[in-house]
Amino acid sequence: MSAANETILHIDLNKLEQNFNYLKAKLNPKTKIIGVVKAFAYGHGDVKISKKLEQLGVYALWVSDFEEGLILRKSGIKTKIMVANPGIKSYSKIIKYKLDVVLYNHKLLDLYCSNKNEVGVHIKFNTGMNRYGFNPNEVESIISKIQHNTHLNLDSICSHLAASEDKNKTDFTLKQIDNFKSISQKFELLLGRKIDKHLLNSHGVLNFTDYQMDSVRLGIGLYGSTSDVNLKQISCLTSVITQIRDLERGDSVGYGTSFIAKEKMKIGIIPVGYADGMNRQLSNTIGSVFINNYKCPIIGKISMDSFAIDITKCKANEGDLVEIFGDQLTVSEIVKKINTIPYEIYSTLNRRIKRVYSDS
Repeated sequence: MSAANETILHIDLNKLEQNFNYLKAKLNPKTKIIGVVKAFAYGHGDVKISKKLEQLGVYALWVSDFEEGLILRKSGIKTKIMVANPGIKSYSKIIKYKLDVVLYNHKLLDLYCSNKNEVGVHIKFNTGMNRYGFNPNEVESIISKIQHNTHLNLDSICSHLAASEDKNKTDFTLKQIDNFKSISQKFELLLGRKIDKHLLNSHGVLNFTDYQMDSVRLGIGLYGSTSDVNLKQISCLTSVITQIRDLERGDSVGYGTSFIAKEKMKIGIIPVGYADGMNRQLSNTIGSVFINNYKCPIIGKISMDSFAIDITKCKANEGDLVEIFGDQLTVSEIVKKINTIPYEIYSTLNRRIKRVYSDS
């Protein structure tokens, strides 16, 4: 642990390994795992997480843009890296650092066709999410271009599920799966060979295991914030009380004087704010933290670098440890209070927060 840092994200790589193995056990022996480490590995630190996944034998790593891939390569990662949104301007860097590209429109495909460097290519189709992806009626033109450009090493085709976590939308997910199956069959028929296919994400593996195909992409499941109790949250965010104040009845707290004390009370100030990823919707008793196993509500509006808590009924001192999320208060519990998702909580954690890793 860092002796100098007050606010720390503790990351348990052993729990990451347990989650990896739990999800892997649901797969066929030959199904490959693509570890999703975009957005700084969902806030957990992309290099450390990627090195652990590489050690565990992950087939590939999935990042958002070329810069994320470049960071991993420069850090010594040898595993295949797939760039989900390679962009038009990053071609030379992608080639130099031997990154694979996910191509989802003809502008990108034409760019990689016209430049003759060998590169790993993955073709993405839209099956109903209506975000990135070629349309199903573009299969013939895609294959024609690939067959006339042998420097493109076509590794896989893929798509993305929009609602695999929602069992009330099973019909929609099954329709997406059927769409992808139809696209895949046509693609392989025209290509004249089998090709790797991947569609399932973490919730897809948990809820639609029968459709795992050749590979799966695991993200939030690795970090442990799903409805499956067997997957354990791998991180814990802690800070300390940096100041304690006594309030009189009528005193206000924070910007906008949104909290007014109704009686004498004691408050603690915590040096974490919305600049660190502390969601402002947790202000004014919506959110809480734990100190010495006691639940203390957040009062007033969360500031850029700090927030206040009510410690009137809690025996607390300056310097005491504060659990913002962890064993006593999970991220999954927090997001229910503010109608958001774990992805948002994790990915907005500022990199100025110290990350400390354990692997025992």
